[in-house]
Amino acid sequence: QVQLVESGGGLVQAGGSLRLSCAVSGRIFRQYAMGWFRQAPGKSRESVATISWSGGTTFYADSVKGRFTISRDNAKNSVYLQMNSLKPEDTAVYYCAVHSTPWSITGSAAEYDYWGPGTQVTVSS
Repeated sequence: QVQLVESGGGLVQAGGSLRLSCAVSGRIFRQYAMGWFRQAPGKSRESVATISWSGGTTFYADSVKGRFTISRDNAKNSVYLQMNSLKPEDTAVYYCAVHSTPWSITGSAAEYDYWGPGTQVTVSS
């Protein structure tokens, strides 16, 4: 059974930083791309960042480019999201997810088949 558990969310002032972590079990982690997504109240879920199975390829939403960094440690079956220069509009529940197909990377939420329960990030102005 595939399980994902996020941690690291919380309340931070605008301009501050947070680092999210996601631990994955039950899948050959090093074969799958990973993604971070977020959903704000009243809005649809959106892709924030994705990273390939090796970590050599990354993609970011335009809204977070230059501020967020996705990384992974295949030895620890974990993926991370370093968030700097946070803005109130970054407030959302953040989810990590594992891609459904090995050796494939896309940004569409529909292509990710296992999700963590989410962690709340709140940025105050």
